[in-house]
Amino acid sequence: MNIREQFEKREKNFMSPFGCQSAQSQGRRRAETPCPIRTAFQVDRDRIVYCNAFRRLKHKTQVFLNPLGDEYRTRLTHTLEVSQIARTITRAMFLNEDLAEAIALGHDLGHTPFGHGGEAVLQEIHSPEFFHHKQSLRVVDMIENNGQGLNLTYEVRDGIVKHSKGYGKILPDDPEELACTMEGRIVRIADIMAYLNHDLDDAIRSGVIRETQVPEVCTRVIGRTHQERATTMIRDLIFSSRASSGQLHLAMSDEVFDAMTTLRAFLYENVYRSNSVHREFIKAKKILSELYAYLLKDETVLEAELTRMGIDGCLKNGEPREQVVCDFIASMTDRHALSLYGKIFFPNPTV
Repeated sequence: MNIREQFEKREKNFMSPFGCQSAQSQGRRRAETPCPIRTAFQVDRDRIVYCNAFRRLKHKTQVFLNPLGDEYRTRLTHTLEVSQIARTITRAMFLNEDLAEAIALGHDLGHTPFGHGGEAVLQEIHSPEFFHHKQSLRVVDMIENNGQGLNLTYEVRDGIVKHSKGYGKILPDDPEELACTMEGRIVRIADIMAYLNHDLDDAIRSGVIRETQVPEVCTRVIGRTHQERATTMIRDLIFSSRASSGQLHLAMSDEVFDAMTTLRAFLYENVYRSNSVHREFIKAKKILSELYAYLLKDETVLEAELTRMGIDGCLKNGEPREQVVCDFIASMTDRHALSLYGKIFFPNPTV
């Protein structure tokens, strides 16, 4: 029995019947020899952590564009917080922690520069069907590894593409929106828990809102500090979820769920749609729109940039040029977009 098989045996003996055992995975798109040391989901986690798209998250916007302050969250720190919350919940519920971690680490790989503003731009200039969760799946399936993808397991890919539905319900009713594993469903909730907490922190730190503006029910029920809020949400989900009729039903108490819903609405109205954030979105829209139009015409610059980013495999998959440009735009970091825009459109003094 090798090390991987020992881990799989331990999962079988330790894990809740509602968890997804590594040995029971539905497999990969392309068959490959199993690792003798790591389980299938541990392999997926490592492939995500070592890919280029994951490293680029450190310079992608969470809410505030290209933040200069050291304490503001980026898309990478958001991802790490989602992973930590998901791991805590799955561990406490005796589910597959490795699977939850892999999904969480990969869930935002397809996010655009300039956050959801960049996503909205690509919906307008490229396709109304562009969504970051779909692009994340495209990254792991078709863009990374020189166009060959990471060849992840079905369960991780499913959790990535179903982690978000925009401003959809925290706990959706539609089975089509639910991941096929309990771990994937927990990542969706962990994602919301993470951004409710840290986006509120960053909004107060930046001066976009004041702490006194936060609805009283939110501070009273879920807490005033990041630690208090995270602890309340996590514990409430763990202790409110119940097993019945052979299924595990994720749930939250009415009081905490209503407070989270109120906080979410407050952030959308006062932070994500605030004048200060919207002004930056207008700038981002101009940058990405003009880059998109330029790169559709200049194949030489596009090919050079794709090669520099290590995603020139996009050109080899026979995709339409518009899709290749979209993949490139979505893959850029904030500072790469700003730098390339200046290089293309700003005068270049010769003396």
